[in-house]
Amino acid sequence: MKYLIRGARLVGGECADLLLRDGAVAQVGTGLSAPDAAVVDAEGLVALPGLVDLHTHLREPGREDAETIESGSRAAALGGYTAVCAMANTDPVADTPALVEQVWRRGRAVGLVDVQPVGAVTVGLAGERLAALGDMADSAARVRIFSDDGICVHDPRLMRRALEYVKAFDGVVAQHAEEPRLTEGAQMHEGEVAARIGLAGWPAVAEEAIIARDVLLAEHVDSRLHVCHVSTAGSVEILRHAKRRPWVDRGPVPRLTAEVCPHHLLLTHELAAGYDPVYKVNPPLRTAEDVAALRAALVEGVVDVVATDHAPHAGHDKECEWAYARPGMLGLETALSIVVKVLREADLPEATVWELVARRMSRTPARIAGLDAHGHDPAPGSPANLTLVDPAATRTVDAGGLASRSRNTPYAGLELPGRVVATFLHGTATVLDGKACQ
Repeated sequence: MKYLIRGARLVGGECADLLLRDGAVAQVGTGLSAPDAAVVDAEGLVALPGLVDLHTHLREPGREDAETIESGSRAAALGGYTAVCAMANTDPVADTPALVEQVWRRGRAVGLVDVQPVGAVTVGLAGERLAALGDMADSAARVRIFSDDGICVHDPRLMRRALEYVKAFDGVVAQHAEEPRLTEGAQMHEGEVAARIGLAGWPAVAEEAIIARDVLLAEHVDSRLHVCHVSTAGSVEILRHAKRRPWVDRGPVPRLTAEVCPHHLLLTHELAAGYDPVYKVNPPLRTAEDVAALRAALVEGVVDVVATDHAPHAGHDKECEWAYARPGMLGLETALSIVVKVLREADLPEATVWELVARRMSRTPARIAGLDAHGHDPAPGSPANLTLVDPAATRTVDAGGLASRSRNTPYAGLELPGRVVATFLHGTATVLDGKACQ
């Protein structure tokens, strides 16, 4: 099917018509006509390259009561995403070519976003021996990101071997930075609130120590390291210092990259004072000072990417006592709005806001993941993976109205800016008028 998008505002600021045909942007200009095309009125809308999430939990196989590839893909499309990287901590773990291909093929069958599997670093996430990294890279899924997310690869010798191995196919190890011996029994950020309400604290240094170690290991073997869900001001300083070193920019993609999650840009540990498990997350919500440092790092580029860490949980895994609740929050349908809110609160020009959104949520994550069909601003011949956003709209988050099978959003009742009006995957609409097309 052909689509003629009329009057969209491109990230650079100019307005243009876009003709989508055969999975690509066929024309960009003004006054375009195509009698056989479906017309989409985009006056006042911003045309972004389709968003790419480096960090999504789709729960299939194993926990389809919390999420499926279909429901997670629908949530992603409604959030403006055209590609998501599905983490490996499923049941069974995605640590073999057969498992990653199963996820990849199921994503293709659903067809709402490109689902790119992340392969496990170690067999069964056990941290004892490397998984079949090369075989997963050579599979039909072409895995390029490897992570034991949820568990740190804490053995330095094993981490070094993984970093060395992925060099053969320009892969990247995405580390969950948490020194486990410093977080035993931890429930929330170690600080005044934890002490006051009697929950075991999770020190910032548990994250920072692993990041510092892994930066040194990656530089030593000249490999690619991606740091998941950075949450502390100290981590930002370590990354800022490390990124000044020459080894980082030796390849087409930086050797060292990092992500921040929307919740770490907006929420603080003060919210845990009411013992509501919806605010329990790994790594935990931190202080207002950490939030400020992360926001500055996002604008500066010390943090390269915003990734959702979309972590759906069934009701019984969240509607319980804090200590027994599983950590994690929904993120796919709210991430774009939160980032827009954060960037606008930095008093940036509106054009800069959308440029940073495109860079941090599309172009850069697509490069890191090796997703060549994504992260392109609309131009003749480019893949037609696009998102149309109403920058003037606001919406109130309704947990019951989300597409996910789960309801563990910390933003229920919050008014957020921006609304995804349409999403196009390979030239086909997956969302129109703010509603999923299937």
